[in-house]
Amino acid sequence: MAQKGVQLDQETFSCSICLDLLKDPVTIPCGHSYCMNCIKTHWDEDDENKLHSCPQCRQTFTPRPVLLKSTMLADLVEQLKKTGLQAAPADHCYAGPEDVACDVCTGKKMKAVKSCLVCLVSYCEKHLQPHFDSPAFEKHKLVEPSNKLQENICSRHDEVMKMFCRTDQQCICYLCSVDEHKGHDTVSAAAERTERQREVEVSRLNIQQRIQDREKDVKLLQQEVEAINRSADKTVEDSEKIFTELIRLMEKRSSDVKQQVRSQQRTEVSRVKELQEKMEQEITELKRNDAELQQLSHTEDHNQFLHNYPSLSPISESTDSSSINIRPLLYFEEVTAAVSEVRDKLQDVLREKWTNVSLTVTEVDVLLSQPEPKTRAGFLKYSREITMDPNTAYIYLLLSEGNRKATFMKQQQSYSSHTDRFTVCEQVLSRESLTGRCYWEVEWRGGGVEVAVAYKNISRKGGWDECIFGYNDKSWALRCENNSYNFWYNKVQTPVSGPRSSRVGVYLDHSAGVLSFYSVSETMTLLHRVQTTFTQPLYAGLWLCSFGSTAEFCKLK
Repeated sequence: MAQKGVQLDQETFSCSICLDLLKDPVTIPCGHSYCMNCIKTHWDEDDENKLHSCPQCRQTFTPRPVLLKSTMLADLVEQLKKTGLQAAPADHCYAGPEDVACDVCTGKKMKAVKSCLVCLVSYCEKHLQPHFDSPAFEKHKLVEPSNKLQENICSRHDEVMKMFCRTDQQCICYLCSVDEHKGHDTVSAAAERTERQREVEVSRLNIQQRIQDREKDVKLLQQEVEAINRSADKTVEDSEKIFTELIRLMEKRSSDVKQQVRSQQRTEVSRVKELQEKMEQEITELKRNDAELQQLSHTEDHNQFLHNYPSLSPISESTDSSSINIRPLLYFEEVTAAVSEVRDKLQDVLREKWTNVSLTVTEVDVLLSQPEPKTRAGFLKYSREITMDPNTAYIYLLLSEGNRKATFMKQQQSYSSHTDRFTVCEQVLSRESLTGRCYWEVEWRGGGVEVAVAYKNISRKGGWDECIFGYNDKSWALRCENNSYNFWYNKVQTPVSGPRSSRVGVYLDHSAGVLSFYSVSETMTLLHRVQTTFTQPLYAGLWLCSFGSTAEFCKLK
């Protein structure tokens, strides 16, 4: 009896009023049982109505039933307290729609905790216990619960598939290996698993290595973000300081002009007022003289007239008014014109230089993995219009076509002296600086040219090692001749093969350190690519090898 009770849950022996185990259990006429004190208290509250009902089924009793302790039920509860009650499984222990159910449980099935690959059965914790207790199950393979155990059974022979056919790349049973798979390359499933497991481990190592590489890349990119933010913040701060200095300078110049105008105003007004006062005094004296003469002229006595005439006040010398030049509204207007001229020139400078500033900002580029274009149309997206700087041109180079074309002449050109001019090499640099991603093309004719890029600070005079493109560490050059291409950098010559063409395309990705030269005709063919680090903005350069040679930066838009 005790054993049977252990299989019941605590709810069976609980009072529905206090929800605790029965204490002094009594059974009322309808058959329901309660703690004696619980049912007494419940009925004491109903004494006024003279109706005594069951709290569960609501059956009423008249008169009030006499309550007697249920000895057998009390003994059972006490015995169960000693042997222990088996708690009912919690709801989460039962198998739901998404769970693997125990194949042994009857009725409401419990969740499986393991599946056996030998038995091809899934077990809950209770029904799995024999696999741990009995030596007969010692070699059985237990795995995480699976709903796919039946996939291990051969549909043809209803046998466990313990072999693998490498010929057909499928799991088979032993009967399959001697039947339709006879003569095929077959091994045990365990052996194939071992082989595939090694491949899995190799793949995992590759993946883990890639994860580490990507994590390093992510850190580098984060550092790049921080560097960009620092650079942008410093640039904004520095720019604000520079513009503040410009504003202060303008305000100071405005104040200087104001002070100078006011000072000159006071000086000139003082001079004018001084002259004005002299003239006003002269007018007063002249009026007095005029009055005396008028009075004398009205004297009828001739003797009196002659007597008074010598005593008249002499007329003062007249103030010279020939220097007075009245120029209405034109006193300080020339100052306004001069300031306006400064303003116009400053606006011109700002407009000209602001384009460079704006372009420099937009050319900031940190896309490290930007691929090089594959087609000419792709390259043309980065095309730049390039012109030559006359101040850098060798004196025998004639620039034409809006400074886009250079020709090696026998006659010296009338260039003025300039510190940027090449003095020993037939070379010229572009006016435009090159950063970010740029593409341009050069059309050439004659004995040969060099298509180059160089830093601004490349030497303009001295030995060839210092000046000529490709003979130093400040320039990179592709020499194009009728029968050959050669790439030059730091006096190192690299022969280049490729189709001959009179047009060369140059692609520059400054931030990525990529410089590529292409032969351009109906198609584009890569001639040479440089991967390096550029530390300064670059300038396009041309070197013409012989008299009559020409090279032109092409218009691409």
